[in-house]
Amino acid sequence: MDKSIEEFFDERKNNWRKSKIKASMSDEKKAALEWECEEKFALDNWLPDAAKRAGQLSMVTHPGKFTHPSAKISSIIAQFPQKADGFLRTGNNVSSLDVFGNAAALDVHKFLSLKLDDGKKLIDHIEEETETAKKQLAVGTASFEEIREGFLAIKESDETAVTSEKVKQVYFPCDNDYHLLSILTPSGLMFELKNCVNDMRFSDQTREARELKRKGEHCDAGFDDLFNLSVIGYGGTKPQNISVLNNQNGGKTYLLLCMPPALQKRKIRLPRFNFFENSLWAGNFKESFDALHKLLVVGYNNINIREGRNNIIKFIIDQVIDVMWSIRQHESGWSRSDHYSNLPAHQKIWLDNFKVEERESSDEWLNKIVDEFSRWIVFAYKKSLGKQAVSLGDDELLHIKGLIEENKEALR
Repeated sequence: MDKSIEEFFDERKNNWRKSKIKASMSDEKKAALEWECEEKFALDNWLPDAAKRAGQLSMVTHPGKFTHPSAKISSIIAQFPQKADGFLRTGNNVSSLDVFGNAAALDVHKFLSLKLDDGKKLIDHIEEETETAKKQLAVGTASFEEIREGFLAIKESDETAVTSEKVKQVYFPCDNDYHLLSILTPSGLMFELKNCVNDMRFSDQTREARELKRKGEHCDAGFDDLFNLSVIGYGGTKPQNISVLNNQNGGKTYLLLCMPPALQKRKIRLPRFNFFENSLWAGNFKESFDALHKLLVVGYNNINIREGRNNIIKFIIDQVIDVMWSIRQHESGWSRSDHYSNLPAHQKIWLDNFKVEERESSDEWLNKIVDEFSRWIVFAYKKSLGKQAVSLGDDELLHIKGLIEENKEALR
């Protein structure tokens, strides 16, 4: 058995044991469950079942759920040749296929995506009917042809093209008539872009170059950066409901600045005394705090609840970062006016581009911002919910602070 396949089943077995076998059980019960585990994940049993479940998933290049979570459209795998036409498009970039469907069958996709010892994915071996595939999938309970046909159902496109009223529609003029186009998201390209931006901004080489710049030291390599990035989220607290790639990326990706058109600047209130008191109105975050409150009082605690709470807090963090960028768009040096003399020095460094050199030369101001930011989230939650608010103690405050620490670079 290939090492990657062996590791896949070892992981599945260990996870199953952790969820089923308890230390307080009798030895007889543990032995029975251990036997059940081995039977469940034995190749003769698991492979035919997985092949049947593969049809519950669809591999696509353009999922409709990025436009609307309830959109149900045909499964599309767009295949176009590579061409030196200068366009970033499907065919000119090698990106991963996305997957959506029954979340209970996602283990099948993970299995098919395994890279074998030769570097090729298992699904490619299956598709090409290689000897490796026949060897790895050889079982006594089903033929290779049956298993292959079942697994490849994940890549089958619908015979009839079906769109949805929930997908963006454009009537495009064609001869003397119109052709209806359904505008879809190339999720593979979108998240490939995110990976490229993250590599550019947060690679070890870039971090070292930034550190040298803060110290005023020369760096031969230098570094690249992208400004005016926006973050867009899909799926809210349940990114897995949109697609596999969306879930793997936490439901977030980047939007690059596109000019024209020139977007009108938001009307934002410049802080006179404190950014978190003067520029943030709790009412703008009420929907998020209401959703957070529901998860705080739900009465039980599991990984889905914890991830849901974290996603909501991260969304609030993103909203505050948007306000930060709006203030930074104001004329450089605005904080030097007497009108803003009472604004703390570390907040001036953070918000006024006149202080950009000080902003990049140290982290002392940033640590203060992270501390104030975390306390504001606790305060704003209490203010938004009033008497219904759950008391958040030091442990919750430290957890929120940790989530903000993860976004430290976005606050810089």
